[in-house]
This record gives sequence, structure tokens and C-alpha cells, in this order.
Amino acid sequence: MRRERTTSVKAFTLVEALVVVGIIVLLVGITVPAYKMIQQESHNAGCLSNLRQNYSAMQSYQTANKGLLPMCDFLPVVTPDGTEGGLPNLLSKFLAVDSPTWLCPADVDSESLETGTSYTYFPGLIRFTPEIQFQVLQVLLAMPQNASPVQREQVRLQTESKLVLALLEEDSNGLFPLLLDSADRHTGGTRIPRNGVYLDGSARAIKVEFEAEEP
Repeated sequence: MRRERTTSVKAFTLVEALVVVGIIVLLVGITVPAYKMIQQESHNAGCLSNLRQNYSAMQSYQTANKGLLPMCDFLPVVTPDGTEGGLPNLLSKFLAVDSPTWLCPADVDSESLETGTSYTYFPGLIRFTPEIQFQVLQVLLAMPQNASPVQREQVRLQTESKLVLALLEEDSNGLFPLLLDSADRHTGGTRIPRNGVYLDGSARAIKVEFEAEEP
């Protein structure tokens, strides 16, 4: 009588299966944080690159306007017809308003994205300090009475630009940026959550905390 050979299939034991599951969980636990860290560093590097390119547009503006800093609102205003004011609109001849460099790669805030930029223009804030506005008022009062509203507005913007530039040039410690993240977005990448670009063209994490209005 012929005997049939039987082949036994060795299955995983419960212990072996648990070990495999444990290894998979461990690998996932290591991979996910590493991926997030790499993503944060990538966003941070992209943000710094954006700030440098935006700075180049500011330089082009200064070259075309006898060294004057752009003078505008610190953020664009959102209207039913689109955005008004703000640095992207002012520099549109040198850098497209819809250029991706105006948006931080880490910015996912819908209100921020609606303004078209992730960055706050710091001179647009400090131009309204009492010290600067007092000097601007003195210059305007000294103008001829027959000066047109257009002429007065030009003089006002030019005076603000010169005063703000002088103030930034006195910042020997490099504390105050020209352009900075409008919100904290880089906690995992820089330890200091906001990036900025400075008068000398350097882009880096800012040294001080700003309580800038959220866009």
C-alpha cells in the first residue's frame, strides 16, 4: 500500500506575530517623527529662500527710487475686488503679486493665504510710531500752502521712508527685520518660530518675539 507524503506548513506562533507587530510599530514610531522633522526643515529652508527673493525685489525698488524704502501697509487689505496695498502690490513691477515667494511653505492659514502673503512688512508698522509721525507732520507743515494733495502724499511717503531707513540703519544688533513671518510657523525648524530678512539681505530666525497682528 502506497503512503502519501504529507507536507507540514509551519505557521507563525502568537509570540512571533506579536514580535513582528512590535517591530512594525517601532519603525513607524521612528519614521513619522523623522519625516515631520525633514518636512519642517524643508519648509524653513523654503521660507528663508522666499525672503531672500522678496528682498531682491525690494532692492530693485530702491534702485529705481533713489534708495527709498518701499512705504506701504504692513499687510495687504482684502476687498471684494482683491487685495489692496501691502508690499506685494507695491513691488508688482519687480515681482509678481502671485509669486509663490510671498507665501511661506509652512503657511496653511486660510486668512493668511487670502491676503496673498505670509509675511509682515515691518517698516509698514513702525512708520506709524509717534516719533516718526511727529517729524513727518513738521515736514508737511513746512510745505507751501498751495501744494497739491498728491505732492503732500509723495512728501509724506518719502519722509517716512527716510526716517524708517535711518532707524533700521541704527539697529546695530540686527534685531529688526524688514520682512518677517506674520505668525509662528517654524517651531520645529528654528527654535525661534519666525523667520525674517534684514537690511543687509541676510535671512534667518528673528532674535526677538513680535506680537504682530495675525493676518
